[in-house]
Amino acid sequence: MSTVGNSTNIFWHESPVGRVDRQKLLNQQGCIVWITGLSGSGKSTLACSLDRTLHSRGKLSYVLDGDNLRHGLNKNLGFTPEDRTENIRRVGEVAKLFADAGLICIASLISPYLKDRDACRALLPEHFIEVFLNMPLELCEGRDPKGLYKLARAGKIKGFTGIDDPYEAPLNCEIEIKPDNSICPTPNEMAGKVVSYLEGKGYLEGQ
Repeated sequence: MSTVGNSTNIFWHESPVGRVDRQKLLNQQGCIVWITGLSGSGKSTLACSLDRTLHSRGKLSYVLDGDNLRHGLNKNLGFTPEDRTENIRRVGEVAKLFADAGLICIASLISPYLKDRDACRALLPEHFIEVFLNMPLELCEGRDPKGLYKLARAGKIKGFTGIDDPYEAPLNCEIEIKPDNSICPTPNEMAGKVVSYLEGKGYLEGQ
């Protein structure tokens, strides 16, 4: 019996089928690929390209997209610092479950605060792969695929990351992707860099 958060008198129930069993079945190892960066940096593009690449190689992955999750799991949350923290906490816990199931979980969120990303890393520290899309603000604002920067500059959106709310860049990410001589890598090139990392760490092989 234990107390966790606001819950009391709860028990952890172990399953006879564990993480290693599921990974052997899938012939891969579960992990969290956490993609972070400014709005318009290419997070969703990378997530979808990586998902497609892994699928073509017979590997099971799943994308947790920040906007998609706000249609369901996180639809009761706004964009205050407190709500952003809770948003990331929930996604981190779900990503941990997917990784425990043996999947390569691809989480794609701005996730602007260091402490929130670090809290997610602490859930699965040995299998958390932070991918920083280090794209300059002017590039992201120039793309502005959802028209959000324009609204933020006009004062119609408050607390927009990169404009009037900070983005705290990773200090020790596993993978950093940025322009080379002002040329952005293609989606396939970005996905290839992540896949190469996963291969090198043995995530695409069974235990």
